[in-house]
Amino acid sequence: MVSAVSRCRRPRRLWSLAVVAGVIALSACTGGRGLRVYERESFDGRAGFSRDLVASPADSCNAARRVLLSEGYVATAVSPEHIQAHKRFQPDTDTHVQIEFNLVCAPSARSLPTTALFVSAVQDRYTIKKSSTSASVGVGPIGSISLPISSSSDSLVKVASETIPAGGFYERFFDAVERMLLEQKGLE
Repeated sequence: MVSAVSRCRRPRRLWSLAVVAGVIALSACTGGRGLRVYERESFDGRAGFSRDLVASPADSCNAARRVLLSEGYVATAVSPEHIQAHKRFQPDTDTHVQIEFNLVCAPSARSLPTTALFVSAVQDRYTIKKSSTSASVGVGPIGSISLPISSSSDSLVKVASETIPAGGFYERFFDAVERMLLEQKGLE
């Protein structure tokens, strides 16, 4: 009788294993495609992360730096042709957001003093994770005594990170840089 019961369980186990294998295979075919975002990269040069400016690379980067500083960004790395800057936001009590800019001012191949300004910005989103701890004290021969001493600590946990897509965000930035370049030319 035991062997008959075990024979009945075998097909169920095989069926369960087949279902699990099928689900895994199906998720590998469909779910994994979303993780391969690099397949959507076109590299056609029209993505909106750059703009040609009629100014030298040093003047273009200086204008970009001034725009970022005027908006409250903190410049963390600055050179004549490269800038990194970031700004932090807290839209609500449990969410923290940081935007980090990366700019490169490259000389154009033209004979005029023109610059190709390349910009990308990454937005990182964090949430506050609360953890509590309690304490107990061990006393040699007596044993341990639990005391109602507790504390909690908060830590930020990154929950998302993405490059801000091309569009209005960068257009507003490039327009502000062009206005700043005009102001700089007026000061000279």
